[in-house]
Amino acid sequence: MLQIKDPDIRKSFVLLATVSAFVRAFLAATLEFGNDEVYYWTFAVYPDLSHFDHPPMVGWVIQLFSLNLIMDSELFIRLGSVIFGIINLGLVFLIGREVRDERTGLFAALLYTASIYGTVITGVFILPDTPQNLFWLLGLWLFFRAFNEKYTDKLRKNYLFLAFVMSGFSILSKYTGVFLIFGGLVYIISYQQIWLRRKEFFLGLLAVLLITTPILFWNIENNFISFTYQGARMDVSQGGFRPDYFATEVLGQILYNNPVNFVLIVMAFFALRRNKYINSNQRWLLLFTSLPMIAVFLTFSLFRQTLPHWTGPSYHSLMILAAAWLASKYPESRFPTPLRWAVGICSFIVILGFTQIKTGIIPFPKETESRKLGKSDPTLDMYGWRQLGVEFKQLAASDTITRLMKPNSPIFSYRWFPAANLDFYVAWPSQRFVYTFGPLDKIHKYLWIDYALGIPADSSDAYFITSSRDFYDPGQLYGKAFEKILPPDSIAILRGGETVMYHYIYRMKGLRMKNLPFPYTTN
Repeated sequence: MLQIKDPDIRKSFVLLATVSAFVRAFLAATLEFGNDEVYYWTFAVYPDLSHFDHPPMVGWVIQLFSLNLIMDSELFIRLGSVIFGIINLGLVFLIGREVRDERTGLFAALLYTASIYGTVITGVFILPDTPQNLFWLLGLWLFFRAFNEKYTDKLRKNYLFLAFVMSGFSILSKYTGVFLIFGGLVYIISYQQIWLRRKEFFLGLLAVLLITTPILFWNIENNFISFTYQGARMDVSQGGFRPDYFATEVLGQILYNNPVNFVLIVMAFFALRRNKYINSNQRWLLLFTSLPMIAVFLTFSLFRQTLPHWTGPSYHSLMILAAAWLASKYPESRFPTPLRWAVGICSFIVILGFTQIKTGIIPFPKETESRKLGKSDPTLDMYGWRQLGVEFKQLAASDTITRLMKPNSPIFSYRWFPAANLDFYVAWPSQRFVYTFGPLDKIHKYLWIDYALGIPADSSDAYFITSSRDFYDPGQLYGKAFEKILPPDSIAILRGGETVMYHYIYRMKGLRMKNLPFPYTTN
């Protein structure tokens, strides 16, 4: 159990962790899955040593906390995020205390709570970042302990070995875990060369290789497709100079980590030269485990589109830096004004986002064309899937009774999303399968799912479901694969008594299996 000597700081931390856990559990239980989350649910349904676009850890976490999907609600599938979020708060406190004192630990925990990335993206939603953050923070904490001379030599050796082990699990969660190892190695080479002569250093590197072997074995079996795919995403030779991508990445990092947090980090960084609020060696370890990752993805963003959460773990080190600086400026306070603003802004964003998803309080422009209805409201990504599942189940049951469609006809889709959304909310409750045929860069893991399920036989029937927010004509993809495609029925999705989008249900009759658009085709 986390031991905190100062009773006031202990009370503040316990209150923070308790409120954070309850809020995040509420959000996890009441919000429908986003596109990415429900896709990673398929990693648990169809587990493997690794997957097309990510390592396997997130699927294993889902299996663990949902009791191998026996408990299949959003709360239990996201439960790993809620629980890891509590542990992560403890870890950032421990790292802050290791760097300076308990006040620094409390401030670090407050900064982490104020981060949209820390509290919501990885503390509510279930993504590869969820386990990565846990192992990243564990590894960072262990690195700090390994390089702290107040511990015995034996303990420090164990800490270093375990830091590499945690780094290996971070890679097994998401490939960007290599930046934690890189930061640790640069620090050792620069300031702790003595470890280069210790067996624990080499055993730790060996442990990383052993832990990540599932990724290697899977890629050997699949022609290194995951490495090829990720490499193509970072290939800067394919596009020209894109300052708009760079600006989007910078703005995204600021928003994801909270604008107040970002300003505090910048102020703490520039205060390093004139303020001795942190030990020099500790400072460099924080910088080596943060700046390289940020610099790499900012450079890529000059030429390719990137996503702000890719750099998320690197900001943990910078938050510790900001917490140490704040502790030097507010030696008596438990909740200084800058942190009140940071937590307040995060709370406002969370409340507004939840309210918007549930009620549509912000009036986005409304399209007049029914097949584009809801296209301008991004919060509808996480709304209406449950309604669709209920309505489709009734429609499909009627089709079976009237013999319009064959019993248990599968659902076909056109891309990994909405295929995964349809899989969880529509097919899973009605005991059907979802297939997605097409180019590999569109269907991702569904190539492997298709073959795991077994390709439907000739003359089969299938449903095709598309929405007004992301309309796709089934004739373009499956027109040659079926004898006929019937005109669609529509299902209206209501929010606050108003229709906010439609789902269109097409019935496709008489499959010609040889005409299915498999991934090796070019269209």
